[in-house]
Amino acid sequence: MKRRHFIAALAALPAAITPIMALAAKRSDADIAALREQWQVLLPDGFQPPSTSEPLERTEAQWRELLSPAQFEVLREESTERSGSSALNAEKRDGIYACAGCDLPLFTSGMKYESGTGWPSFFTTIPGALNTKRDFKLVWPRTEYHCARCGGHQGHVFEDGPAPTYQRWCNNGIALKFLPTHPA
Repeated sequence: MKRRHFIAALAALPAAITPIMALAAKRSDADIAALREQWQVLLPDGFQPPSTSEPLERTEAQWRELLSPAQFEVLREESTERSGSSALNAEKRDGIYACAGCDLPLFTSGMKYESGTGWPSFFTTIPGALNTKRDFKLVWPRTEYHCARCGGHQGHVFEDGPAPTYQRWCNNGIALKFLPTHPA
């Protein structure tokens, strides 16, 4: 990398961090607790979310029939979609982000933030919707998370998100289904 490119990148860093810091300043622990407790207010009329007490098990053939090849690769084979490829990165409406495999609500629009990574990112989750496990596929361990109902791979959680949670639930957009509160 040329020196001037490196210096330009360093100069741009504060501008990239400022939006995240502004978001962090606006959220308190009480705000996070309210988001987690009152997520149902963003459900579309008539949508009855499934429960995590109803585990969903399907055969590989059933999953292949239900999901697109790209969804199958991410949800069932723990792959990762290409950064910036999801239309959900730009989604700004109120609503729920549910598992594309089983419709279990995982996040709300109020939990989403722009992380700059190219994947939909969230700073907290709907309680009980996700299970985590350690992933040692790369040189360093990461924390991977899956839908609590169907076990579908969603993404990885990192400790570099905004305050007060400092979490970044980095999700594959193809593993999500957006359900707007007020459909057009």
